[in-house]
Amino acid sequence: MPKTYVLDTNVLLHDPRALFVFEEHRVVIPMAVIEEIDNQKRRQDEIGRNARSVSRMLDALRAEGPLSSGVALPKGGELRVELNHQEAIDFPKGLDPHKPDNRILALALNLSKDTASPVILVTKDLNLRIKADVMGIKAEDLQIDRVRYQGLYRGFCELYVPGEALASFYTGHPLAWDQEPLPCPHEFCILRNSENPSQSALCRYFNRALHPLRHAEANTWGVSGRNKEQKFAMELLLDDSLPLVTLVGSAGTGKTLLALAVGLHKVIEERVYDRFLIMRPVVPMGDDLGYLPGTKEEKLRPWMQPIYDNLDFLFRACSDSRHLLDDFLRRGTIEMETLTHIRGRSIPNQFILCDEAQNLSPNMVKTLVTRMGEGSKLVLTGDPEQIDHPYLDADSNGLTYLVEKLKAEKISGHVMLTKGERSGVAELAAKLL
Repeated sequence: MPKTYVLDTNVLLHDPRALFVFEEHRVVIPMAVIEEIDNQKRRQDEIGRNARSVSRMLDALRAEGPLSSGVALPKGGELRVELNHQEAIDFPKGLDPHKPDNRILALALNLSKDTASPVILVTKDLNLRIKADVMGIKAEDLQIDRVRYQGLYRGFCELYVPGEALASFYTGHPLAWDQEPLPCPHEFCILRNSENPSQSALCRYFNRALHPLRHAEANTWGVSGRNKEQKFAMELLLDDSLPLVTLVGSAGTGKTLLALAVGLHKVIEERVYDRFLIMRPVVPMGDDLGYLPGTKEEKLRPWMQPIYDNLDFLFRACSDSRHLLDDFLRRGTIEMETLTHIRGRSIPNQFILCDEAQNLSPNMVKTLVTRMGEGSKLVLTGDPEQIDHPYLDADSNGLTYLVEKLKAEKISGHVMLTKGERSGVAELAAKLL
């Protein structure tokens, strides 16, 4: 039986394609949602662009007939903008019937009374889902871009081999591997002796063979891998043939510091890339500071302060480190940027680091990755358990979505870092708090 899905505003502002993902089912857009989208269309950020995209899509569908009566969708469903069912209902005490969220709730409740088919409210607003549940309306999050974070691909596994095979691997020769299930491209493996598991070796899978690590003991800008996950990360970061790398880990695991150290090494010392471009989403934790005066660099400074802290640490070993870092920034060898103005750009031959990528939606990650030009390398780092975006969580953010979608592709590599190296206090806090 076809279902009826009532879409909340935040679903369409998160991903305009949500209009077309419900297959043969009916999609209802409340008039309150159209009003809220109209209020967002002048914004110059991702939300504004998505609002304008939704408006254009709905306008194009008008060619199929009146939206109030319902128009056919490409996959066999139907879409309509609901004008009726706006009359007030007996709301629980304290709920304002004129509030847009409650108007959407009323519409879903009245629709469920008028139709025999299931009515489901789709919203990314947790509180609205709770209110819907209290009022007997089925509600769910948008499922098309959700990835189960608890089972996210780690980027490494354990394999057991006979002692003679491990002995041969110790001599530096790759070990052919065709046993199913095959590891993902560029997945790291901990080889263990099947007769004596305490004997082990680290390797990387590609071209149907297990290869010794080439950069296990690398030291770039005074930074080297302290544990096996960091050694795996260095292997991916230092490989110029790998254009896309994702590093996921909790606070203090070293993902940002490792990426910064390798970026400086590749741009300044080896000159493999023309520029080191560092980006962060502008998503505040807690109350926003509001308007910030000054130049672009002065406005960016509070958002980029964690990057400056790490750069100061890396340049500390250099004489006149403060002057040297400022000089690289002034000449554009190192550039700080937000993702606000990334659309439309083409970025060739640059080492690009996007920090705090867990605050990006899947659509924003797609926009970023499609900006890469020839010869560029993109590194995304983040912790899906520390998300500041109001409508994203560990399962729906762009970083976990990218990891899952590209894990089987030869152009990308991924490592999940688990051991904190910042300090004993920081690691204990990440585990217990």
